[in-house]
Amino acid sequence: MTARAGFVWATPQHFNRFIEESGITCEHITPHMLAAPFFQATLNCLIIPTGFANPAYSNLLPALRASSRRIARFVENGGNLLVFGAATENPDAYDWLPFPVRYLHDFHPRAVSCSPDSDTRMLIEEYDASCIECDGEFSPFDASCTGNAGGSAVILERKFGNGTVVITSIHEFPSRTFLQAFCAQGRATRF
Repeated sequence: MTARAGFVWATPQHFNRFIEESGITCEHITPHMLAAPFFQATLNCLIIPTGFANPAYSNLLPALRASSRRIARFVENGGNLLVFGAATENPDAYDWLPFPVRYLHDFHPRAVSCSPDSDTRMLIEEYDASCIECDGEFSPFDASCTGNAGGSAVILERKFGNGTVVITSIHEFPSRTFLQAFCAQGRATRF
């Protein structure tokens, strides 16, 4: 069975195509659909792209906040959640997650090192780890730091119920290998 990812954004993006070309069925979910109580989908993974909290690019943050219980339930029941950088000066941009994470917007290339014990190391395997664009860092947080740049957390991972949440400020598409594995590891779960 093919893994199914939900990509949340107002309009289709290049990321949707990248997901499909990685062999994963991609369902485009608008902010209105995400916040609608009648919306249902069966997914292995939910993906929140870079810029979700920046009002210049997106109206997604209010929908994420309105859907926070559904998102938590999705992950608790075995779905995986992949969240990218907020890309704005809003330290509370991740307050819709089921655990605390604070964000500092600071966009520049960084040398990123990853924990060899975590599959999140595959996020950057198609890039030069000595120079990867990141849009910020996380501190404080209630998760494991699995990727850092000069001592600043840029990749977080946390098991939550039967699923996993990965948060990253890396401002690039994840590697196909990571995306395939992360989506396939998530249990097909009703959102």
